[in-house]
Amino acid sequence: MKKILILDDDKDNLEILSFILTEYGYEVKGRLCGDTLFDDIKTYQPDLILMDVMLADLDGRELCRNIKENRLTAFLPVILVSGTHDLSESMHLPGAPDDYIAKPYDIDLLINRVAKHLAA
Repeated sequence: MKKILILDDDKDNLEILSFILTEYGYEVKGRLCGDTLFDDIKTYQPDLILMDVMLADLDGRELCRNIKENRLTAFLPVILVSGTHDLSESMHLPGAPDDYIAKPYDIDLLINRVAKHLAA
């Protein structure tokens, strides 16, 4: 079973995403903040990270850059979710996510993007 780590500071969004992805057969761990991201990656060993851009305490783009620039985690697919930022311009920059989804997201689109990156 593929494991997904979700970071979203909105508890409702976190619960909805967790429910949807669990229904589609994924094992999910949710976090409301990114403070323990690298510890969570080490202990949970996710196959994919789904992360909101706007976290209460941190910037999801910066966390993504940290993941991609670390040789131990660079291979992990990261999908950023945003309701306020158009990430299409930054997709080619160093440390960019593997994909992004705009809010409000379509469930089919979400599932298809997750499945695509987990199959790669």
